[in-house]
Amino acid sequence: MLLTPEQEKIGRDNFDQVVGQSRRDFIKGAVASAAGMGAVYFGYEELKGDKVKCAFIGTGDEGNVLITQHPDNYMDIVAIADLRPTNQERAFKGDGNEHRIGLVNKLGAERAEKIQVYNNHRELLADKDKLGIEMVVIAVPLNQHAPVAMECLDAGLHVLSEKLMAHNITECKQLIRKAKEKGLLYAVGHQRHYSVLYDNANHLVKEGHLGTIKFIRAQWHRNNSFPGRDSWRKSIPKADEAVVTDEMAKEFGYEDLNQLVNWRLFNSTGGGLMAELGSHQMDAASIFLGKVHPLAVQGYGGKNFYGVPGVGPEDKWDDDREIDDHIYVTFEFPGPTYYKEGTDEVHNERDICIVTYSSMSTNRWEPYGEAVFGSRATLIMKTEKEALLYKEASPNSNGGIDTRLWLVEGKSGGGVMDSYETTAAPTAVDTKVTEVSRGYTEEMEHFCHCIRTNNFKGPKEGGLKCNGTVAMADAIMAITANLAMKHKVRIEFKKEWFDPESDATPEADFADYGKEAHA
Repeated sequence: MLLTPEQEKIGRDNFDQVVGQSRRDFIKGAVASAAGMGAVYFGYEELKGDKVKCAFIGTGDEGNVLITQHPDNYMDIVAIADLRPTNQERAFKGDGNEHRIGLVNKLGAERAEKIQVYNNHRELLADKDKLGIEMVVIAVPLNQHAPVAMECLDAGLHVLSEKLMAHNITECKQLIRKAKEKGLLYAVGHQRHYSVLYDNANHLVKEGHLGTIKFIRAQWHRNNSFPGRDSWRKSIPKADEAVVTDEMAKEFGYEDLNQLVNWRLFNSTGGGLMAELGSHQMDAASIFLGKVHPLAVQGYGGKNFYGVPGVGPEDKWDDDREIDDHIYVTFEFPGPTYYKEGTDEVHNERDICIVTYSSMSTNRWEPYGEAVFGSRATLIMKTEKEALLYKEASPNSNGGIDTRLWLVEGKSGGGVMDSYETTAAPTAVDTKVTEVSRGYTEEMEHFCHCIRTNNFKGPKEGGLKCNGTVAMADAIMAITANLAMKHKVRIEFKKEWFDPESDATPEADFADYGKEAHA
């Protein structure tokens, strides 16, 4: 949805106004407190006792974002491990931008010098007792999320892993069982669970201010169509080439150094656009829908640009990537009355909410985000940093993108949105609610808090918001969507896929799909 700067400002003002009015006392208390936003906002105490000693395994793109965002008052980084020398250097020096500032800028040169550096995670684990490591943050390529996490759990360490949880659902279930067996905490970094912005937005949804939600549109469009612009295609640095041989890469799960560097382009090491980008946004959509599991998925995915004769910058662009460069997916979710309350019995099969997701590589005209379309209002989440709110017109009040909002008391109590058309904003609430933190810091804070308090509760009871079971559901959505696109079929989700104790998985059910037809 393309809006003018003035219309976007109205949307931001509307969101601040309505959230600020509906959560005034709660947000005032959070802002007035001396404690960190994560602890007070999400309802847990600041860390008491020593910082949690942590090692980072994987210091590439996402690993360095996490290093930059790590909560220094909760976490003591004592070591890093990475196969690539350039990533090791990058961990300390950063990229020269605000998203990856490096350990030296984060902690100071004197503290950064004390952090031990290892060429792989196995060397690091061999020294875990000497270093006093309690937890690891894993940000390696997708196909190694599960193998590395399993080795760390076996070594007695708590694990916070980057998304997607694993390369397949069998591995997801093995990780959940292993963490339970070892009595260790395991979580996955779908950071929207800890985003103050998304939590405020979800508050509006739960309060009913959007009305009935029947459609959510999510997208992450990029333009990588010009030479040198493809952010997932990287050259191999000479410093890496001089140290990391193809044999070393094979030892740690890659065919060669090229696959290690460009792992996102290959099916055996990555999960494509759906896993790398779409999983975050399907997670957000499911948060707005109450974390219910989807009913079905179908879609189209194709390698429609890279390597297509006459389409690229040359008559034939030689490109060895395996992943799709365009995907378009449709999920069916149950509405609030679909199931009989408190059961899995279908009560109203027509109560369906549709969620679409698209990701393309040749156009980025609209920013990435999610739009939640309700019968009373539309909520737009823009690049994880802004939330815009617009009211639908009703018999008693106007609506639209030029209309400002505030809450008035409803007939049955509680606030109801009203509107008026003017260039002047209503009297502002005295609390800023659109915090721009993307949730990285807060997820690491809470993980450390749960370690120190021995908190193994579920998300609804104050435990980790994206534990293994929650993260597995996100992985199931992404992996099943990939299967639906691969086989060009509509797939209905099975309850047992989401059960960690069941061995049933979508990839097992579709392992032999279509083989008879091609025999």
